[in-house]
Amino acid sequence: MNAAPADQIRLLDVQSLDARLQQLAHKRGSLPEYAEIESLTKDLTQLRDLLVASQTEESDCAREQTKAEQDVDQVRQRAVRDQKRLDSGAVSSPKDLENLQREIVSLAKRQGDLEDVVLEVMERRESAEQRAAELTERVASVQAKIDDATARRDAAHESLDGETATVTKERQVIAASVPADLLKLYDKLRQQQGGVGAARLYQRRCEGCRLELNITEVNEVKAASPDTVLRCENCRRILVRTSESGL
Repeated sequence: MNAAPADQIRLLDVQSLDARLQQLAHKRGSLPEYAEIESLTKDLTQLRDLLVASQTEESDCAREQTKAEQDVDQVRQRAVRDQKRLDSGAVSSPKDLENLQREIVSLAKRQGDLEDVVLEVMERRESAEQRAAELTERVASVQAKIDDATARRDAAHESLDGETATVTKERQVIAASVPADLLKLYDKLRQQQGGVGAARLYQRRCEGCRLELNITEVNEVKAASPDTVLRCENCRRILVRTSESGL
């Protein structure tokens, strides 16, 4: 394949821009904010699960407290009724009086036990409320960190995407000036060779594979016409000659 030396030089410009596009894509895909957001999101999920558990416990305690208070009220009302009967003198039978007095004592004990239950449930409810309040603050704090990291990621995306668009446009302009067959070969080699399809020959060394040409290869390059599109014998990339080739 033949191509004017100037066209081959422009191919190096295309390669440089492709390398920059590759760098930008890698940078975009490896922003530190990705790992930060992922870690924070895991923390947030765990905190939200704990918050739901605390809120559920608080709700359960509230229902349990209501039930216990109702039980206390029922026992209290019954004790009041029994005490009124006792005080009214309506019960005259000694046995009935004894039974009524025994029931009043039993109800008092029962009320005391139920009031202890109410206090215990209230303590658990208060603890659950405090835990839920603490977790709510922590959830809000982590969410704020996620929002901040997301904003930084989006800002980085905008900057990188803007530069990528600029470089892409420049690449299109320069690539349009390179002969189609040469550009096609370059693109094919770039896909095969890890993103590098053309390399400069600098001081008798291929900058694609970083190997120095042996004397036989140097003589072949010297003997080749300036229009000849050379290939590195080692990596097979397009080898572009410049004034710094050391020939």
